[in-house]
Amino acid sequence: MANIVSAAWEVARAACPKHMAHGPCAGVSDSGMCEVPSFGPCPYTGAWPFPIALEPAARRESARPFVLTDLPAAPLDAASLRASARILSGSADAFLLGDHGAERVQFPPSYRARLLADEGVAAWPGVNCRDRNRVALEGELAACADAGAAGVHCVTGDHPALGHRPDAMPVFDLDSTDLTALARREGLRVSVAHAPASPPAGLRLPRLLTKVAAGADVVVVDHCGGAEPVQRAVDALRGAGFAGTVLACVPVATDAVSADVLAGFAAGRLPPGYLAGLFEAPDQRVAGIDAAISLARELLAHPGVDGVNLSAGTRAGHELATARDLATIGRELRP
Repeated sequence: MANIVSAAWEVARAACPKHMAHGPCAGVSDSGMCEVPSFGPCPYTGAWPFPIALEPAARRESARPFVLTDLPAAPLDAASLRASARILSGSADAFLLGDHGAERVQFPPSYRARLLADEGVAAWPGVNCRDRNRVALEGELAACADAGAAGVHCVTGDHPALGHRPDAMPVFDLDSTDLTALARREGLRVSVAHAPASPPAGLRLPRLLTKVAAGADVVVVDHCGGAEPVQRAVDALRGAGFAGTVLACVPVATDAVSADVLAGFAAGRLPPGYLAGLFEAPDQRVAGIDAAISLARELLAHPGVDGVNLSAGTRAGHELATARDLATIGRELRP
């Protein structure tokens, strides 16, 4: 049986356009298709290794919620990043410098982390495997550590075919699991994403556990339909033995345009009626802030959730306005 599973696994790995070594990425569609246009079905949906068991560990509960907030800034604009950091200072424990679906060309994660350090705020840069090989990734992680990053968010990354630079050569020398192990060797705290609603949904937990076994100590649970589905995913994760930090994503939109941006990457995985309430409100900004605070508090009421990630839809040219809204929410959640 083990040989059959191993053979199927190697076939799937060889066929994957992103060279995923530890199972499917989170870009599989609801119909089981690969995120790369015209590729066809994800090769991993019919192949999966045996479940991974975690070593039992005592969980350390924090005295207050950990708040990780997206840091909106214009691409390739140090002044914008610094201005946003100044607005958000004091409103969160750390600031996530993630990938960007529309603007693939960005300052390197370590440089952005250094810019934030100069402003006295803690950066949590995202590092992807799309654009760098393992040698460049090793140097980038070492630079993040040297820049004083509070942690790194390790992702495989979207295929270039999905961004505004489809002319770029995809690298994918590593995937998020290999990158996690590399980051831990650099002594960094590592967060990884958990997409419990992404197909094949029943296989997402063992996929996540490979990242935990590689060294991830923070799990960010992606949007998956509201508080109850998130809480079920957290219960399953805790039941599998994970004793690290669990953060739940909270969608933030404060006007119609940012709601469209949010819907673009969160698809049908927002809480039912979440955006409808925003569109119908007389003051969309107030409604969006109130909705985010309410959902965050509902998520934080669950004993397995240690904090939240405030995940904002940001329209170009309004990054600082979004930063002000995120700061308002963050300060409300932090005692």
